[in-house]
Amino acid sequence: MWELEQELERRRAEGLYRRRRVVDGPQGPVITVDGREVLAFCSNDYLGLAADPRPAEAMARGAREYGAGSGAAHLVSGHGRAHHALEEELAAFVGRPRALLFSTGYMANLGAVAALVGAGDAVFEDRLNHASLLDAGLLSRARLQRYGHGDPADLQRRLGDSKGRHKLVLTDGVFSMDGDLAPLPALAEAAVGEDTALMVDDAHGLGVIGPGGRGSVAAAGLTTAEVPILVGTLGKAFGSAGAFVAGDAALIETLIQQARSYIYTTAAPPAVAEATRAALGIARDEDWRRDHLQALVARFRAGAAALGLELMESETPIQPVVLGETARAVAWSDALWQRGILVTAIRPPTVPDGTARLRVTLSAAHDEAQVDRLLEALSECREEMEAK
Repeated sequence: MWELEQELERRRAEGLYRRRRVVDGPQGPVITVDGREVLAFCSNDYLGLAADPRPAEAMARGAREYGAGSGAAHLVSGHGRAHHALEEELAAFVGRPRALLFSTGYMANLGAVAALVGAGDAVFEDRLNHASLLDAGLLSRARLQRYGHGDPADLQRRLGDSKGRHKLVLTDGVFSMDGDLAPLPALAEAAVGEDTALMVDDAHGLGVIGPGGRGSVAAAGLTTAEVPILVGTLGKAFGSAGAFVAGDAALIETLIQQARSYIYTTAAPPAVAEATRAALGIARDEDWRRDHLQALVARFRAGAAALGLELMESETPIQPVVLGETARAVAWSDALWQRGILVTAIRPPTVPDGTARLRVTLSAAHDEAQVDRLLEALSECREEMEAK
């Protein structure tokens, strides 16, 4: 069928073939993968809430009260009291009038962008945006332009040259493969105008950075007027699943009416919403998790610098170790696996050619000894690779 097997063989030969691993038990620093216990540094469970008993107990209570599933889309009979309460609590957390739940972050981005722009409009995206933002721009039928990474001047020039009726600027708050923050104040300044709006996907910032963990937009001191569309996911720092869009009432009502990925899908189980409500409260109240996480980030960066490893400019839990060629990144990942440590090799097309890397991610559930063990293993890998 369409030479699929030949294409798969090509991917294998180029080191780009993706394989799934099977995990037994809950997420955590130490997990069982393909029947083997390993120390993991590749999860987005930044606050260590995915296996916290409190959200799990809330989910169990929710399942007993609401059942296993919602049974219908939100606009039919699937919008439960738990969903509604979570939306109100998320809106309060990010300091916005309203929030709207989506089943996944991908669906939130696709739905929001296509509901707001279309043919005759223009979308402007950072070159390193997440795939869901890029796909959202492409599927919206608006004219898509990509500005230089973290380059507000390039964005401003493109906005000035655009003939689009409505102009939507899309950016990650924290870039998922590099770990750096978008220059949000400068982007907001560039996106000023009645026909222009800024949308920030803060999937990797919420819960982790900013006052009370309220994310990169809050850390930058920006308001709803400056960033009218805020997207957040619930399966990373909050340890559950799903996503939301937050903004003013007119935005949320527009999405309810026009976001196809919201209208035409079954609502997530209410029990998941109950688990997220519990996790949200923990993330809001337990600042020690963020403090501990930042201490681990500093410890890892200092240790990696002492080893001469090439890190990217990131103060977030995402700490990429840049290795260059795909084969080299895969070899380092395999060598870590042999030492009982799981770190995924990130390869093109997820990252540009020549920038393959180990995407090390830290969690508040890790301890200092585990970070030191990773650094020791990386030192051994370097010596092993240099000896070949």
